[in-house]
Amino acid sequence: MAKATLKITQGSYSTKGVKERNEDFLGALIPEGAQLTYKGVVAAIADGMSGSDAGHEASHCCVAGFLSDYYSTPDSWSVKKAGQKILSATNSWLYSQGQQRYQSSKGMVSTLSILVLKSTTAHMLHIGDSRIYRLRRGNLEQMSRDHRIWGAEGKSYLNRAMGIEPRLEVDYKAFPLEKDDIFFMSTDGVHDFIPEKTLKTFLQLSEDLDDIAKKVIQYAIDNKSDDNLSCQLIRVDEIPLAKEGELLRQYANLPFPPLLDVGMMLDSYRIEEELHASKRTQIYRALDTKTNRQVILKTPSVLYEDDTQYIEHFLHEEWAGRRLEHKNVLKVLVSDRVKSCIYYTTEFIDGQTLREWMDSHPRPYIREIRLIVKQIVSGVRAFHRMEMLHQDLKPENIMIDRQGVVKIIDFGSVKIAGISEITPLEQADDNILGTLNYTAPEYHLGARGSVKSDLYSLAVITYEMINGALPFGGDMPEKPNKINLAKLQYVPSFQKNTMVPVWIDGALKKGCSINPQGRYETLSEFLYDLSNPNSVFLKETADIPLLERNPLKFWKGVCLLLFLSNLALLYLLSSF
Repeated sequence: MAKATLKITQGSYSTKGVKERNEDFLGALIPEGAQLTYKGVVAAIADGMSGSDAGHEASHCCVAGFLSDYYSTPDSWSVKKAGQKILSATNSWLYSQGQQRYQSSKGMVSTLSILVLKSTTAHMLHIGDSRIYRLRRGNLEQMSRDHRIWGAEGKSYLNRAMGIEPRLEVDYKAFPLEKDDIFFMSTDGVHDFIPEKTLKTFLQLSEDLDDIAKKVIQYAIDNKSDDNLSCQLIRVDEIPLAKEGELLRQYANLPFPPLLDVGMMLDSYRIEEELHASKRTQIYRALDTKTNRQVILKTPSVLYEDDTQYIEHFLHEEWAGRRLEHKNVLKVLVSDRVKSCIYYTTEFIDGQTLREWMDSHPRPYIREIRLIVKQIVSGVRAFHRMEMLHQDLKPENIMIDRQGVVKIIDFGSVKIAGISEITPLEQADDNILGTLNYTAPEYHLGARGSVKSDLYSLAVITYEMINGALPFGGDMPEKPNKINLAKLQYVPSFQKNTMVPVWIDGALKKGCSINPQGRYETLSEFLYDLSNPNSVFLKETADIPLLERNPLKFWKGVCLLLFLSNLALLYLLSSF
């Protein structure tokens, strides 16, 4: 039996009505294959504002531009991020063209309503007073809200539209799909001239959506519509299973590889050395005999051959890695050869892990640490730009090659926003991804991760590089619940390393905050405070007693005072 996929039927109609020119524009794109899975179906409708100098051009730009640009955004991006990025750029262009060509804020202005159907979810992006309705099981509901203000004498005007202001505010909403849902999108020349009760009747008339669109518009014309008239209908004929997982299982039907020994061949890769083996994976150094290039070959453990969740996570690693292209991130290689079993290959890094570097540099210079942290930040940003969270930053997952280039490795815990919209990877409650001492506390409390979660892991790593210890005096509790986390006390750097400036310790303490609200907003802020004294931290430290701030300095002072007191006492005794 074939697996269910997203299937829709589309119909539309548009006419200039009593106007000389049709300034409405609509369109839809129903892709096939991977784009249907990763990006979904898009339908859009726009209405060039009355009184705009180039309303027709504005509406055309909004719809055609979005339909083109949306499918060029990274597959890892969520619909919301992709949509808002595109609309913000389009709005800036429309506004600047209106100012330059027409010297008016009404030069190129249009409403815009967009519907993206992806997997089992509908995503709506909306600006203006065009509308999106949904008919579900006989109930008609307006999903969008009009950005229209009513003035005197019953007149109204748009208070939000594309191109009217340099800054854009977009309504975004997501809601689950059901089979047989019908979405109706229209401009005000239609919905202002047909009662909702009548519209609902039309939407239930027949299977032919083009025919329904024409009948709705004819009704509005007969009801004295004085504007352009456009509408578009989308019917959901079939939706995929919510957790089908087919996205990341294109190789799931392949067999698991056997245990590989030195000298064995696998799809033209000759195994040269086993670098790591655990109950979950094996990692080998291999020679690609086709290119004569050293590579890393990673295979899943046969212990999980029947574990579909494990297979999905393994394939997820390769998918994430292939979409990251950055000098500070391990490169997953794309091969043109047909795979005989489940595995993937990456570049070979001739170097050491950060853990090994830390073991051989127990008291490194701060400037060396800054150079490493700067490169880690650069690599983590590459994940965040693709709307991915690494979720397992630790010294063992960071490598330094012989030229000093730092690379983030291991994609097993990466969370991808765009994939989560399609088929969230299942995760057992007692199996938090990541490593206990470096995993952000919010994960243990069941909260969603964010950029601040990766920042926490980086701050812990930085603290450990500087002080040779963990920031809370030892390992995290085995079960870090709310009560156990509340008991944790940050250990100031001066108790571990008296050479650490108080302002650097202030940056570490803020980055390691148990509560995400107490951390930096961005990685760049943390990086900046590691190199530049923050007056806030200097002021806070001045209020801490010397005994707490620097015990060694305190007791040295006490000893000096005692020594001087003894000298004074000896002097007094000798004078008698």
